[in-house]
Amino acid sequence: MNVVSTVDPRDGRRRATDLTETDESRLEAIAGQASGAAQWLSGLGRLGRAEMLDAIAASLESHRAELVAAAETETGLSHARLDQELTRAALQFRLFGDVLRDGGYVEAAIDHAAETPLGPGPDLRRMLVPLGPVAVFGASNFPFAFSVAGGDTAAALAAGCPTVLKAHPSHPLTSHASAEAIGSAVRGLGGPDGVIATVYGEQAGRALVRHPAIRAAALTGSVGAARAIQAAIDERPDPIPFYAELSSVNPIVVLPGASADRADQIAEGLFVSFTGSGGQLCTKPGLAFVSSDPDGEHLVDALRERVAASGGTVLLNERIRDAYESGARAFERAGAEVVARPVVDPGVGFTVAPTLLEVGLPGLTAEIADECFGPLMVVVRYRDVADLDAVLATVAPSLTGSVHLGPRDDAAVVRRLADVLAASSGRIVFDGYPTGVRVSWAQHHGGPWPSTNAVHTSVGATSIRRFLRPLAWQNAPEWILPEELRDEYTVIPRRVDGRLEFDL
Repeated sequence: MNVVSTVDPRDGRRRATDLTETDESRLEAIAGQASGAAQWLSGLGRLGRAEMLDAIAASLESHRAELVAAAETETGLSHARLDQELTRAALQFRLFGDVLRDGGYVEAAIDHAAETPLGPGPDLRRMLVPLGPVAVFGASNFPFAFSVAGGDTAAALAAGCPTVLKAHPSHPLTSHASAEAIGSAVRGLGGPDGVIATVYGEQAGRALVRHPAIRAAALTGSVGAARAIQAAIDERPDPIPFYAELSSVNPIVVLPGASADRADQIAEGLFVSFTGSGGQLCTKPGLAFVSSDPDGEHLVDALRERVAASGGTVLLNERIRDAYESGARAFERAGAEVVARPVVDPGVGFTVAPTLLEVGLPGLTAEIADECFGPLMVVVRYRDVADLDAVLATVAPSLTGSVHLGPRDDAAVVRRLADVLAASSGRIVFDGYPTGVRVSWAQHHGGPWPSTNAVHTSVGATSIRRFLRPLAWQNAPEWILPEELRDEYTVIPRRVDGRLEFDL
């Protein structure tokens, strides 16, 4: 068996671990255990699974020190960033505990038997039920919040789906430790093996989504990774849903009034947003549209000064480092001008310099408007706000679109820009920055292709919907119905005979 290795991106040193890539026999055993665990999860019911999610959150927090230490050596991200991310991971599990207790997510509906214009109508009862075991692919840039202990895992377990994680090769030890923390919480409640499991290796990932026990898959990663997973799914005799969160440019429009009102403040916000975490965030702004007037010039100067005074940043792995440097060169060849790039010593690890580029609106090509993962942003200078509509319509759809406005900016202009951004993004941000995704009931983290491959969100309460399917019972005896569909059960929102009911 192939030994799994790990690399510290701060010095580039590779070392072997005690982990091995998952072979066919081990994968078969994991899939069988996951199938068996589905019944246990279902038997817990909503409230039992909520208790389990709370226990998982507590377990992650109790292992905080060792988890953060492991992630530091495998990602090069700061202790503060990782500590906060672990808090977010625990928060996600607790949020889904609240979702389960609320119960509205099952979309319970009851139509009692009745006479209809077409004759006697049967008794029908419908709700959402678990899909079955699901595969989740961890992300490189979030070793906790979008990996083994991430939101996809929390949503799937909340839905009642055993979860098999494909560990990201950039942080195998962090993945293993996270799975152990989750597993200990499940075992503490008497849970069987198979509620959560982890596989290692590229071949294991492909085999996982081809396995007949797996009923859905989720990924946060690159378009290339999504295509490879989809190709493996297409080899199945039966299709399964695949939810992927992928590439995003996240344009920001700074209107002239905003530049006049708070240029320095916006410059600071843009700098933090595109360089934070090494620019390795799916919500990093890649394009900032700034006016060519003196106020816009002041904003760009302030941004240039911040970038020039910054130091190097460590990227997650060699592949990301190489793609970042290649992408920056491609932007320059396409006509973008370097306005700030500090000189840094790359050392022996994966350290790069933040890069600020600039191009005039007529020079913005599809190549320059592409995503470059890492601390790079392109400032696009425009003369007339009216020219932005057509250009923004040609920028690839994104997870987010942002508008900064000032007191003298015309409301009609703002509304028009918001409409343009709404057509090609999943979240519109006003006077703010897209990085920092709140975990909440109202959050939507998705958008048109290539930001995601389907209409879904991977953050927030409604992300549980990905791992559920509708099931209807017709003329069923009361004893066989789920409690949520029995007449006397009134503690969750339900639509009964066409009317939404909720017993407070």
